[in-house]
Amino acid sequence: MNNAIPALRWQLNRRPKGAVNPEDLELIEFKPDPLKAEHIRIRNIHLSLDPTQRIWMSDREQYLAPIQVGSVMRGTTVGEVTESRSERFKPGDLVIAGMGGWETQTDIEAKSASRIRRLAGVPLTASLSVLGNTGLTAWFGMTRIGQVKAGDTVVVSAAAGAVGSIAGQIAKLRGARVVGIAGGQAKCEWLTGQLGFDAAIDYKSEDVGEELDRHYPDGIDLNFENVGGAIMEAVFNRLNTFGRMALCGMISGYEKDGPVAGPEDFSRILMRRLRIEGFVVLDHLPHAKEALDELAPWVVNGQLRWKDHVEPGLENALHAMQLLFSGRNDGKMILGISPEPAFSSGAAA
Repeated sequence: MNNAIPALRWQLNRRPKGAVNPEDLELIEFKPDPLKAEHIRIRNIHLSLDPTQRIWMSDREQYLAPIQVGSVMRGTTVGEVTESRSERFKPGDLVIAGMGGWETQTDIEAKSASRIRRLAGVPLTASLSVLGNTGLTAWFGMTRIGQVKAGDTVVVSAAAGAVGSIAGQIAKLRGARVVGIAGGQAKCEWLTGQLGFDAAIDYKSEDVGEELDRHYPDGIDLNFENVGGAIMEAVFNRLNTFGRMALCGMISGYEKDGPVAGPEDFSRILMRRLRIEGFVVLDHLPHAKEALDELAPWVVNGQLRWKDHVEPGLENALHAMQLLFSGRNDGKMILGISPEPAFSSGAAA
């Protein structure tokens, strides 16, 4: 990286109360330390913005250590190696840094990065969405946790979101009948008109419970849950005996302090012999090759559709997060940090 260009990063100034405010984070200039042995320096090109990053800003119980006040914000990045002190990578390699940061450049251990094998006709941003943790989360949750099978009745909440839209398509490709819950007529029309969902419910203008009864009068076999709250309650109350819930997220509670409420009638789990399992993509990464072996051909063949919403400029990170939590993003929320390198189709793997 050109040393004349200042290195910038977002650091956590204080733990947010409710929605993230400009005072909670600060964009600062920093001077990189000398690169350590077995480390690489990455020019970050794209940054994945995800609901779970709001949890990382808090000190509530979570699956990773909270980001400490005064530290750089954590996030998965796609970038280009600019300097290497490891035989694993050379300058010019494109990599994913799962523990990267909201910053223009990142220094990490080489063993923590993964090389990107680009596919002809597939944008680089797909490495953060349909062929990245987003697609892996959808695949793991729908297949390994939800154990979807042909003939299942499946409900996906936040179905027009990055994970939900892919999860619902996976269920359809596996032979299930799928209803998506989303906010707004346009999103619902996209689910049924473009992605092949059997039906969609607009939670902003329709009664979710009534619509579920209309679409699935015989109950629900599998719930891929992203939202929590009243929407989760409506689906939970209609799960069939031996029904399953793959609990991917509860975004409706991420900006609230204190415990997040669960289903009111807990005894239903026993009476219906339900299986509810929360999952995190990190726990299933040893099976990533199996997932990508199925996802990649679907992407290349046009059987799996997705959207990437790229907001340009590291300085616009807070605006992009506001889009994400208000549901005003159109697809996987990605922050564009620097230009992509030229891509030759002959380099595809």
